[in-house]
Amino acid sequence: MSLASDFPKTFDVYTKGQDRGLHLGMQIYASRKGETILDEAVGLSDKNGRELKHDDLMLWMSASKPVGAIAIAQLMESGHLTYDELVTDTIPEFGQLGKGPITIRHLLTHTSGFPNVPMPMARDHWNDIIMTICDTPLEEGWVVGESAGYHPHSSWYILAEILQRKLGVPFSSYVRDRIFLPLEMDNCWIGMTPEAWSGYEGRIAPTFNTFRSASDNLKFHVEASVTACIPGGNGRGPMRELGILYETLLNEGIGHNHRILQTETIDDMTHRHRTDQCDTTFGHKIDWGLGFIPNSNKYGAQTVPYGYGLHSSDEAYGHGGSQSVGSMADPAHDLVVCVAFNGMPGEPQHNLRIKKLMTALYEDLLIG
Repeated sequence: MSLASDFPKTFDVYTKGQDRGLHLGMQIYASRKGETILDEAVGLSDKNGRELKHDDLMLWMSASKPVGAIAIAQLMESGHLTYDELVTDTIPEFGQLGKGPITIRHLLTHTSGFPNVPMPMARDHWNDIIMTICDTPLEEGWVVGESAGYHPHSSWYILAEILQRKLGVPFSSYVRDRIFLPLEMDNCWIGMTPEAWSGYEGRIAPTFNTFRSASDNLKFHVEASVTACIPGGNGRGPMRELGILYETLLNEGIGHNHRILQTETIDDMTHRHRTDQCDTTFGHKIDWGLGFIPNSNKYGAQTVPYGYGLHSSDEAYGHGGSQSVGSMADPAHDLVVCVAFNGMPGEPQHNLRIKKLMTALYEDLLIG
């Protein structure tokens, strides 16, 4: 199928955004009942006129977070941890300044209480980052497990550090060896090796600041950024390969004849653990699973952040990525959609863009 001819409403959302300067290009993947129905890139990768390709490596931003959640779930299944154990059981120094009651479940549901940790500028300095988080107090007035506020980065470093201390392997190596490669997501990384970086010349797509037509290259595609491990934020790969991850979840945890999770674990991760709470980061009610965002349209389909469009079912789940990415699975329709724009126009414009695009795709495919 072709985006322009077979998904005209979806293509119209893309072209209108391009005309407004919200993005130079877009990569999109969709499948239904496990069969690919759309795998395409449109527009430009850069200002020099290079076309964006369907197998270019796109930055996932926070759509990376489900990968970390899956890694933690694998450790839970193998008996290395439980969701309700304290973080201090593995990282004793984390418990200072009010953070002692925080559990792994609190990290995954964004109810742990340290969302605004100032990250060191040199993000490859892992130990400095962990020390900074440990030395940060709980937010004033925060009730662990009851207050809700999205943690863009901090809690995901702690989840990754737990994995590293439990297993003695780097987080970037674990997700590559235990999730990406078994599922044949061969071009996916969270913290690419320098050797791999040198082999992807021209395929690592840049991302641009298009807020108020700035169109600045944000340098997310340079070696220092691509090879850093930012557990909740710099996953990277083609949208069709991110789609494999969601197809695997819909297929009871089995992809390419390899099981990554048990069915009951997937059901647990993707159902609502945090409900009817206003998220202090987003300023909006939004439900949360264990690292996944269940469809929260009931709190305002027109305004909910990281949403999946007006026609997605209540069973839909996934995760957005800052100002640029949307990824989801809808079990009711056996549908997977992953899309990345290379322009970051600010969260309000992007949330509107994703809502319109997902809505249009459902109408093109299911409603007519």
